[in-house]
Amino acid sequence: MTSQLPPQSKPKNVQPAQWFVVPAAGIGQRMQADKPKQYLPLGHATILEQTLDALLAVPQIVGIVVAIHPNDQCWKQLDIASHQKIHTVVGGAERSDSVLAALTYLQDHLSPNDWVLVHDAARPCVQVNSIQVLANSLSDNPIGGILGVPSSDTLKSVDDEQTIQHTVDRRSIWQAQTPQMFRYGILYEALSQAQQLGSAITDEASAVEMLGYSVKIIQGRVDNIKVTCPDDLWIAEAILARSKNSI
Repeated sequence: MTSQLPPQSKPKNVQPAQWFVVPAAGIGQRMQADKPKQYLPLGHATILEQTLDALLAVPQIVGIVVAIHPNDQCWKQLDIASHQKIHTVVGGAERSDSVLAALTYLQDHLSPNDWVLVHDAARPCVQVNSIQVLANSLSDNPIGGILGVPSSDTLKSVDDEQTIQHTVDRRSIWQAQTPQMFRYGILYEALSQAQQLGSAITDEASAVEMLGYSVKIIQGRVDNIKVTCPDDLWIAEAILARSKNSI
């Protein structure tokens, strides 16, 4: 079962393009707010604006595709929505649906060997240097990889009644982060097949793994947090304030 991929290709002396995809169609139920969490204020802007500003600072970026909810009433109110490097598509019910919608939009822009970096809308503290380390580490990789950090906490496996079953050896456990960077053709095929099979996909790496590919993990930073619950907001604000003060 193979999806049809874009036919275009680039001359061998042309460097692969790099596009970002930001799935932003979620409603963020765990935040218990009156709007999707990506539109909550963080510092002088919204979470989503802070995230996009970080990505736009990457020198080699060609563009960003933001996938929004079909009933989104907030996106067009942001000044950044009209940025010349930012494109918009309608996302889907699941993250993988939104990413696949963005990849479909990019069919006329990318060849299979180009790079797509998928980044969480609610991960505003990512550092440009971390993205460049990821890109440099994977420059000759035929598949791709992700940012992540080794687990520093003791991990417990529990049952449905919150009773500990055993302690997990954390030495081989890493926490996945974003961006997750893959060759366009491989990621398109992986998400298309996962959608056709009805597979539960929580990140792009898991879809690529299902195709039988080996995915690299590159060590990132522990402060590249994802804003998920209310307490994460003040932590993210402190991280951003510290980053700006250190420039």
